[in-house]
Amino acid sequence: MTRKTASTTRRLGVLGLSALLCGCTMAPDYVRPAMPVQTAYPSDTHAASVPAHVVAADLGWRDFFVDERLKALIALAIRDNRSLRSQIASISEAQGQYEVQHASLFPPISATGNGEYFAPSSTAGFSFAPGLGQNISMLRYYSAGIGFSAYEVDLFGRIRSLSQEQAEDALASEENARSVLTSTIAEVATTYISWLADRELLRVTNDTLASQQHTLDLTQTMYDHGETDLLTLQQTRSQVQQAAANQAQYERQMGLDAHALQLAVGAPLPADLPEPAPFGQQTILSDLPAGLPSDLIARRPDVVQAEHTLKAANANIGAARAAFFPRVTITASDGISSLQFRHLFTPGATTWSAAPSITLPIFTWGQNEGNLRISKARKLEQIATYERTVQTAFREVSDALTARETYLAQDRQLDGLVQSDQDAYRLAQMRFSSGIDSYLTTLEQQRSLYQAQQTSIAVKSARFQNLVTLYRALGGGWVDHTPPTRVASAAAAR
Repeated sequence: MTRKTASTTRRLGVLGLSALLCGCTMAPDYVRPAMPVQTAYPSDTHAASVPAHVVAADLGWRDFFVDERLKALIALAIRDNRSLRSQIASISEAQGQYEVQHASLFPPISATGNGEYFAPSSTAGFSFAPGLGQNISMLRYYSAGIGFSAYEVDLFGRIRSLSQEQAEDALASEENARSVLTSTIAEVATTYISWLADRELLRVTNDTLASQQHTLDLTQTMYDHGETDLLTLQQTRSQVQQAAANQAQYERQMGLDAHALQLAVGAPLPADLPEPAPFGQQTILSDLPAGLPSDLIARRPDVVQAEHTLKAANANIGAARAAFFPRVTITASDGISSLQFRHLFTPGATTWSAAPSITLPIFTWGQNEGNLRISKARKLEQIATYERTVQTAFREVSDALTARETYLAQDRQLDGLVQSDQDAYRLAQMRFSSGIDSYLTTLEQQRSLYQAQQTSIAVKSARFQNLVTLYRALGGGWVDHTPPTRVASAAAAR
C-alpha cells in the first residue's frame, strides 16, 4: 500500500468515525406552529400593582400569598399530595426510559470469562499435539474477552430519533408535574378561601341570629302585653328560623371545606397551624400583570408540555423514515484463549473477532409505509392538540381578566349596598323607637341588610378565587420565591 493510499484510508476512516459519532436524523426540521389566538388579551383598564414585565409565572407562591396559614397548607400539599407524588414517580419513569433508549447509541460492552472441561469417551479418532501423549483423561479450554454483540450502527439516525423522542417525552412529563403542582396550589388556595368565606358567613349569621333572637324575645313580650300583633310576631320568628337554618348550612359548608382541604393537602390538617389572616387578606396583590399571550407559550406548563409532545412526534418521523434504509449491526470481541491456563496470558493466546452484518429491507408489504403514515398523522394530531392547548390557555386568561373587572365593579357596588342597608336599618330602628313606623319596616330592613352581607361575602370570595385562578392561568405557582433577578428588575422599574 502506498503512502497516499494509506493516508486516504486513514482520512476516510476518520470521516466515517465522525459520521458515526455525530450522526444526523431524518426527522423534519421542527417549526413551532403559529399562535392561533390574538396578540393581546381583552382590554384591561385596571392598573397592575406589580410592574408589567414581572411575569406571573416567575412570581413565587410564597410571595403571592401572605396568609401564613395558607402558606403552611400549601407547603404540606407539596409534600403530601398524592397526585404530586404520582407525577414525581412518572418523571423518574420517563427519565429511566430515556436513559434506556439513549444507551442504545453506544455498544453495550461486556467482559466474559470461560473455562471448559470435558473427557472423551475414547481416544480413537483424536489427534493430539506432540508432547501431549495418548493417555489423556480430560481436555481443558480457557478463554477471556471483552466486546459487544449486535450493536446497531446508527447510520441514518433511527436510534437518535427514538432517543430524541424519549427525551421530549421525559421533558413533557416534567412539565406535566409542574402543571399538577400549579393546579394543586390553586386548589388549596381556592378551597381555603371558600372556608374563610363560609366562616365569615357563619360569623355574620351568628351576629344576625343573636340580634334577631333578641328582637323575637322583645316582640314576644310586646305581644303578650298586647302591644303588637300576631303578624309581627310570626314575621320576627320566621327571620330567626331562617337565620338558624343558614347557621346550620354554613357550619356544614365549613366542614365540607375542611374535608376538601385535607384531600388537597393529602394528610390530616395539623392542629398547630397559624391563625388565618382576615378574610380578603390572603394576598397583598389586588391585580396581576397579564403580559402577552406569547408568555403563555414559554411559561405555562401545559402549553410547554404540549410542545414537547409535539417535538416527540416530530422526532418519531425520523425513526420511521430511517426504517426504509439498511440497518448495519456489528458483533466484535477481543480476548485471549488457551488450552492451558498458564498460557492464557501469553502473547500467543490473543484472539479477536469482528462480524458486521447489514439488513436491507426489500419487501415489507407496506409495514414501513404504514409506520411512516402513522408518525405523520400523530404529528398532525399533536399540532392540533398544541394549538387547542394554546387556545384554551388564552381563553382561561381572558375569562379571568374579564371576571376580574366585573368582580371589582360588583364588589364596590355591594360594599355601597351593605353600607346603605346598614344606614337604613339604623334609621328604621330610630323611627320605630320614635313611634313613627311599625316594626315591620325594621324587620324588612334587617332582612335586606343580612342578604346584602351574604351576597357581598360571596362576591368577595369569588373575586379572591378569581385572582388565584388568574395566577394559575398565567403559569404561576411552580416556584417558591420570585427569582432575585426578577425582583431586582421590578425594583429598578419603579
